[in-house]
Amino acid sequence: MPYTEVPGARVPIRMWADPGTVEDGAMQQLRNVSTLPWIKGLAVMPDVHYGKGATVGSVIAMHGAVCPAAVGVDIGCGMSAVRTSLTENDLPGDLSRLRTRIEQAIPVGRGMHDDAVDPGRLHGFPTAGWDDFWGRFDGVAQAVRFRRERATKQMGTLGSGNHFCEVCVDTTGAVWLMLHSGSRNIGKELAEHHIGVARGLPHNQGLVDRDLAVFVADTPQMAAYRHDLFWAQEYARHNRAVMMGLLQDVVRKEFRKAKPTFESVISCHHNYVAEERYDGLDLLVTRKGAIRAGSGDYGIIPGSMGTGSYIVKGLGSADSFNSASHGAGRRMSRSAAKRRFTARDLEEQTRGVECRKDTGVVDEIPGAYKPIEQVIDQQRDLVEVVAKLKQVVCVKG
Repeated sequence: MPYTEVPGARVPIRMWADPGTVEDGAMQQLRNVSTLPWIKGLAVMPDVHYGKGATVGSVIAMHGAVCPAAVGVDIGCGMSAVRTSLTENDLPGDLSRLRTRIEQAIPVGRGMHDDAVDPGRLHGFPTAGWDDFWGRFDGVAQAVRFRRERATKQMGTLGSGNHFCEVCVDTTGAVWLMLHSGSRNIGKELAEHHIGVARGLPHNQGLVDRDLAVFVADTPQMAAYRHDLFWAQEYARHNRAVMMGLLQDVVRKEFRKAKPTFESVISCHHNYVAEERYDGLDLLVTRKGAIRAGSGDYGIIPGSMGTGSYIVKGLGSADSFNSASHGAGRRMSRSAAKRRFTARDLEEQTRGVECRKDTGVVDEIPGAYKPIEQVIDQQRDLVEVVAKLKQVVCVKG
C-alpha cells in the first residue's frame, strides 16, 4: 500500500505523507474532518500542513454536503503553465527588464487594472462564453454584488502571498511561462459570506469544529453556495487565462526577433469542489491544496521561488480520489519564517533568480517550504513527471 492509513472517526485517513512529520494541529484538523456525518473518504497529500478552516493538502469526499471553509477563501486558486518555442539561449544575461515588463503588464498585490481588460485584444484568447459568465454575476449573493466593478478590474491580476508569475527553463533548455493565482477579492468575499451563513445553520451546531460547517443537499443555502462557488471557480480560471494572455504579449514584444509561439496552456485548480463519482456514489470532492490527477490529466506542482517546479501527468489513483499535491507545502508559518530568516537569507536562497529579495517577501523564502523533490517522490503512485522546471524570473506581489 503506497499510503499510510491512520484511523479516523467515520473513515480512515489515507496519508501520502509520514504522519510523524505532520504537525499536531494539522492532524487534529484531519481527525475533526473524519467525524463529519456526510464524509465518504479523506486523502492527505505529501504537502500537507495546517490551514485555516481545513488542512492544506487534503481531499475530502462527501455525499450530499460540502464544507465552504474546507474550500478556503481563495476559491479556484490554481496554476497555469505553457511551453514556448524560446530556448534558454534566447534569454538575455540581464533579466531585470523582462521582470519589469511583466510587473507593468500584470498588477500585483492589491492592485488592479485602471480599466477592465478586453479579452478580445489578447492574442488567441478564447472569448466564447465571456458575456454569459459576467451575466451570471447578477445571480451571486446580494451582499457581494456591489463589488462588480472591482471584480472586472481585478480580472487578470496576480494578488500577493504565494501567488506568482514566472519564466522558467526545463531540463531540455525550453522556456516556459507559469503563474499561480485564484479568484482575487471577489472569491474571498463570496467565500466569507457563505462560511458565515453555514455557521448559523442548525445542523452545524453540534460539530467538533465550527469551521467545518456544511451545506447539505436540496436546501436553498446549498443551491446558493453552489452557484457562487462554481462562478468563482470560473472567475479564477478566466483570471489565469487573462494573465497568461498578458504574459504572452510581454514575451512576444520582448523577443520579437525570435517570433515566439506557445503550446497549449496547462491549467488546474487546487482549491475547489468537483462533482465526481466513486463506488457508485455521486460525491462532492473538495480539494484544498490538491490537484486533480485522473489518468492522463496534466497538472502543475510548484516548489518555492528558488527551487523549481514540476509538470506532471496523473496516474488515476482511486485511493486518492484521483488527486495529487498542489505544491511543496509550507513547513513553517509565515510569521515563523519572518522571525527566522532575513533579506540576506532570501538573497542567498534565490541566487540566480531575478526576483524581489526584500523583507516584504521573506515569508516566501524557499527555507519556509518542504523540499519539492521529496514531495514529488512521496506521490510516485499518483503522478508521473513530464517536465522539471527551474525559474529564472519570479514576480511576486
